[in-house]
Amino acid sequence: MSEPIITVENLSKCYRIGHLPAQGDGLRHVLENSLRAPQHWLKRRREKRESATEEFWALKDVSFEIKRGEVVGIIGRNGAGKSTLLKIMSRITEPTSGRIAIEGRVASLLEVGTGFHAELTGRENIFLNGAILGMSKAEITRKFDEIVAFSEVEKFLDTPVKRYSSGMYVRLAFAVAAHLEPEVLIVDEVLAVGDAAFQKKCIGKMQDVSKGGRTVIFVSHNMQAVVALCETAVWLQGGKVLATGAAKNLVGKYLSQPAGDGLEPALPLAAKPRTGTGTARFTKLTVGEQGTGDPASGQITTGGSLRIDLEIAARQPVREANVAVTIYDVNNYRLIDVNTALNGEFLSLQPGGLARVSFVIGELLLKPGRYIIELWLGRAGMEDVDFVREAGGFEVLADVAKANHSETFPGIYQCRFSHQISR
Repeated sequence: MSEPIITVENLSKCYRIGHLPAQGDGLRHVLENSLRAPQHWLKRRREKRESATEEFWALKDVSFEIKRGEVVGIIGRNGAGKSTLLKIMSRITEPTSGRIAIEGRVASLLEVGTGFHAELTGRENIFLNGAILGMSKAEITRKFDEIVAFSEVEKFLDTPVKRYSSGMYVRLAFAVAAHLEPEVLIVDEVLAVGDAAFQKKCIGKMQDVSKGGRTVIFVSHNMQAVVALCETAVWLQGGKVLATGAAKNLVGKYLSQPAGDGLEPALPLAAKPRTGTGTARFTKLTVGEQGTGDPASGQITTGGSLRIDLEIAARQPVREANVAVTIYDVNNYRLIDVNTALNGEFLSLQPGGLARVSFVIGELLLKPGRYIIELWLGRAGMEDVDFVREAGGFEVLADVAKANHSETFPGIYQCRFSHQISR
């Protein structure tokens, strides 16, 4: 087993947050008080300064290891401490306590324009940024053509970068960081600035970097990209490591807790974030396998029949509304869409009315894993009555009796099939 290239031990980072103090006395009163009772005045000033700040722990006792050649995703909500962790790794800021040990050269792309000088041209900034990363002029020259080709900014190479768009900035910055052969490449959410084609190109480049034995640390809110690129992941919540493990499994848990805090149970359906007129609302959702002893277990075996039961309560009249259920995988791919309108039926309710709607999806052949349920009530093209993007979820379990329904089988849909071999 390879030795760790990055070791993080009990890492903590504390910031002092300043608050706007209340208006005090005027200049005349300040001078009078400082002269009449200097000790009392100094004590009051010290107490005001202390009350005007508070401590905020962006990271608290974070510990983990990353092996050489690993591609690791750092996931978590905004404010979880991801960017602070990367800044410490990149030696932009110092930790309050704990230590981090990194073997080898680190290249970081944390925000648009990192390491660039606005007045210099793209050509000059390639050499400047390369020098900052510890490369010799000969090394930069050898990689120069590859960098320019990848960045697709050759036409503007001799233009000051202050005239570049944010997308051009990122293309050139990523090209420099990825091509100058660092032992550790750190990439933050900055790639979101680029278009879809460039993001795909960057992910491919990071995969090539990892195949060359170098380590990649990737932070993104795009879970599809994290699963596609990363082998393992670190989940940060509130400045602490909530969990580490295989990226696919961890992303599944992360997405299945859209409104909860960490691994605590998610919010009940009534408290979920939602949009719509609110004239009627989904009040209950249960999911399970049809025909089992516990149809609300939240689990189904591959090939079984998925049952989704809903309750809808009306506050005001609802006329001819469509009830729809959409199922997504952990990568946010839309997989299944069922609704009452497909069967020619619509829902009408009077104020105070309650409706129960059940969907049964027979022989659900999704591969084992976690899936997300979206609920919608409304009239297509006219009105959203209630829309809950992440209403709940369920887990598909492998059917161990059938070898063609395994968790390692590629793809999403586990079709029934037969085969014949002729010789």
